[in-house]
Amino acid sequence: MQPYITLDTPVTDEVLNLIAHLPTKSLAAVVAPAFFKKLTNENFMRIGVLLAQKGYDEGGCPIGGVVIDNETRQIIGKGHNTLVQDNDPYNHGETSAIRDAGRQDFSRMTIFTTLSPCDICATLLYMRGFSRVIVGDVTSASGNEDLLRSKGVTVDILEDPMGIALYAKYRREKPDLDIEDWKGLAAVHKG
Repeated sequence: MQPYITLDTPVTDEVLNLIAHLPTKSLAAVVAPAFFKKLTNENFMRIGVLLAQKGYDEGGCPIGGVVIDNETRQIIGKGHNTLVQDNDPYNHGETSAIRDAGRQDFSRMTIFTTLSPCDICATLLYMRGFSRVIVGDVTSASGNEDLLRSKGVTVDILEDPMGIALYAKYRREKPDLDIEDWKGLAAVHKG
């Protein structure tokens, strides 16, 4: 059976949205390896932003993550922040994508995150040995890029205007949830 998405399939937001919403384990049956090879870093970041939109639409924090294999460029894991949806204070976009990827040699992987990683996620990224992190929004928040670099992780900034606008809208609408996601409920109660 031939994959539905092939090398000849145009790269559109609709196709990327389909990839974002399909279970990662199903991608190999639906997406040809050649299609992943032609995706740009901007395309993978857009998948992350579409995952962030999914989190926002569910009532949560709009942060998405995508883990790809550096050689094949296939998506190994993806996810979005579900702090609200799962009542889980540590299920951020990065942790969700890493959990989806499972037990991997992350030194051969790149993670795309739609927002600068928090302290916990940054620590997870270097402790798991990621070779590269690509951050989609340092306009709304930044701070751990230098920490990651000091631990030997290559950090690139690839801001996505759609992702920046989404996070700004969320921050205006739900400032307490934004603080909780970064620093916990104690910080909300102090403020």
